[in-house]
Amino acid sequence: MKRRELVTKIMSTELITLNHSNNLVDAERLFKENSIRHIPVVNGEDIIGMLSLTDLLRVSFVDTYQDNGSNVDTAVFNMLSIEQVMAKNLVSVSSTQTIKEVAEVLAINEFHALPVIDDQKLVGIVTTTDLLNYLLEQY
Repeated sequence: MKRRELVTKIMSTELITLNHSNNLVDAERLFKENSIRHIPVVNGEDIIGMLSLTDLLRVSFVDTYQDNGSNVDTAVFNMLSIEQVMAKNLVSVSSTQTIKEVAEVLAINEFHALPVIDDQKLVGIVTTTDLLNYLLEQY
């Protein structure tokens, strides 16, 4: 296993983002269409939060999200804004950090995704799935 490999090796750079002015219905659509679990929320070029599928499910009172025939009651989504539901106090990493350093941040904070930010610009996202896939490649 390479000890000093940078997070750039495993992070996603083709980002799907939400604007803070989008709504939770938009978020639900992006989660489903792209089979993802975390979406950075931006205001212009600034990242202001992170919305997870878990956050969305928590406010929707739905536990059958994966069923093909189920639709979330959009009335609940229309009562709340993305900014009310997203995580705001973000911890981020930079692209110059190693995979090991990123794994430590994920483990210590019990996060499942971290934005990768360079010079105050969102350049990627790294998830626990990215980390696990990297570890599996090593064996």
